[in-house]
Order: sequence, then structure tokens, then C-alpha cells
Amino acid sequence: MSSAWLLPEHIADVLPAEARRIEELRRSLLDVARSYGCELVMPPLLEHLESLLTGTGHELDLRTFKLVDQLSGRTLGVRADTTPQAARIDAHLLNRSGVTRLCYCGPVLHTLPVAPHATREPLQFGAEIFGHAGLEADLEVLDLALDSLVRAGLSGLVIDMADARIVRGVLAGLPIDAMALADVVSALTAKDAARVAELSARFPAETRQALAKLTTLYGGAEVLEVARRELPSRPLIHAALDDLQWLAAQLRHSHPEVSVGFDLSDLSGYAYYSGGRFAIYAAGASEAILRGGRYDEVGAVFGRNRPAVGFSMDLKGISAIASEVPRHAAIRAPWADDASLRAAIRDLRRQGETVVCVLPGHDHEAQEYDCDRELVAAGASWVVRGL
Repeated sequence: MSSAWLLPEHIADVLPAEARRIEELRRSLLDVARSYGCELVMPPLLEHLESLLTGTGHELDLRTFKLVDQLSGRTLGVRADTTPQAARIDAHLLNRSGVTRLCYCGPVLHTLPVAPHATREPLQFGAEIFGHAGLEADLEVLDLALDSLVRAGLSGLVIDMADARIVRGVLAGLPIDAMALADVVSALTAKDAARVAELSARFPAETRQALAKLTTLYGGAEVLEVARRELPSRPLIHAALDDLQWLAAQLRHSHPEVSVGFDLSDLSGYAYYSGGRFAIYAAGASEAILRGGRYDEVGAVFGRNRPAVGFSMDLKGISAIASEVPRHAAIRAPWADDASLRAAIRDLRRQGETVVCVLPGHDHEAQEYDCDRELVAAGASWVVRGL
């Protein structure tokens, strides 16, 4: 029989030190998003299942917890990703004709962890730009993503770029069902050349060769040139490569400290993305810490097929590798039934100071606060002095 205090696997309490880091990170990154003109939204934790999953692909369906609404009898889902909700808000509630910039930060829940040591309850921070189909929006999202990670104190940033249109261009005109396509995409993402060869054995020779080449197309700027030479000469593929080249040049200019590369077979979330996509890595993390890209089809089900581009990341994961936040300075105060002491404490708190009262019979035990000063009696008044 399990103990009552044990939590489910990959679910954990967030204790004071970590909670402080996460909360300060949340506030800081929302400030960064606001500096770009993003408006904060707070979608509900659960919705009707079809609203959460439409247009997002089979992968998100598997990651979504489902339950029955006792009021309506309909199936509800606990959100595993906030992006579809942001698209619903843009298309159905705001209904603006111009550009809309939205940001959000809240918990999501996954049926299975996305990585061996990942939490099933990430705190997802993200930003989306709706209403502009040009590369200017893609670049703005990339700038915001990188500025957010720099604000978090992360170093050794590496961005890998790709484009869903490349694989679509390679497979153009080929009759292939959804399940077979999912298998090909999975093999390409894993760079499993043998599996790719097996799955494409009956494809035309040009397609087989292009898929095999894709598993090797990762690295620096030379990847785009190789792709131009060795992938089929099709407008969709060339448009994707041109866009990647332009975005990479802009990033190298504005973020010279960031290593820009390409991984043209990384198709994580293939069904979700309609164009350019990216993953960002950082020192101290073995998996991508942030993913994003263009997903113009995500709002179609809500009646407005608006251009959309954005990113999201888990602040719990970011906090684990972010620079250490110093403890909050505080004032230690005695406890006494003294009106002047209590008035002095209230006045300090109104000024923005943290005042920790030491209750009778206890020492100061709050490890999250650095009591570098104390409140002491000085005649008929109370004064703060350093420790």
C-alpha cells in the first residue's frame, strides 16, 4: 500500500527556494514580453476536448488528460499546450483585423513526460503573434525568445532551425496516408536512416534519395547550400530555404553570441507547424529548452485562418539551469505587544521592505530571506540597523 504523501510519477511539489526562482523568472519574462507589446491572457485549464485538439495532430492527443464534464456529459481535456487556446482567443473572442501579440504563463498537464526526467506538470510560458504572414513576425518571435532566455541568465545558446515545408515539398504529389506519414516523420526526426529507407522503399527514386539526404542535413550554414543542390528543385523547398537563410542572417547580426545552425530533419510537432520552426538549446540542458515556429492553420477551426507564429517553454525546466537568484534582503524584527513596534513594522512594509517577525520561542528559520538588518528599539522609537 503506497503512502498517502507520495505523489504520482513525474509530479512534484515546488519548495520555497525553487518556487521563488520560478516566480521571479515568470515576472521577469512577462516583463520582457510586455516590452514587445504582448498582451497577457489567462485561458482556462480545461476545455471541451475538440477545442483543445483540433488542428494540433495526434501527438498532442496522446499527451492530453481527458475527463467527462458532470454538467454536460461532454468530454473535456486538461490542456497540454496553451497555443490552441491562444488561437481560439485571437480568432473568436478578440476578433481583431490587425496584428495581435499575446503572451501567457500557466500550468499544463501531460499524460506522459516528454523526456526521461521531465515533469508532467510544466509551467508553460509562451508568446504568439497573430495576423502577419511575413518573416518580420517570425524574426520578432525569435528575438523575443532569445531575449527571454538571456534575461533568465542562460548561456551557450544554440538555435537549430528547420521548416516543415521542406518535407512537404519532398513528398509533394505522393499518395501517403496519415499513419505512414507519421512513421516517416518519426524516423526523420530520429535520424534513423535505415528506418527511413525501409519506409520509403516503394517511393519514387527522387523522393527516396531526398529523404535519405534529409537525415544528414544538420550543422552550420553549409547545410542550406547542400540542401539547394541535393533536394528536389521545387518552389516550396526553395522558398523555405530562402526564408531560413534570411532569418539566420538577421539572428547572426542581432545576436552574435548565439550559435545559429540548421537541422532540416528535426520535425518534432510536424502536424502542428506550417512553415519555419526552431528549437533552442542551452548550456546545462541535454534537451531543447524552447520550441516554436509558424503554425498558420491552428486557428482555422475557430473560423479565422489567421497567420500565427510563436514559441513556448517550461519555466520549471528553465529555472533548473538558470543563473542563481540571490536571496531577498529582509529586516528581522522582534515580536512584542507594543503598538509603536507594530506601527514601525507596518510602515516598513508599506515602503516595500520585507520584515520577518521572530515569533516567541523561535529563531528566524525562513531560509529564503537574507536578514541583513534588524529592527531595534532606540529610546521611544524603533530604528533599522545593519547586522
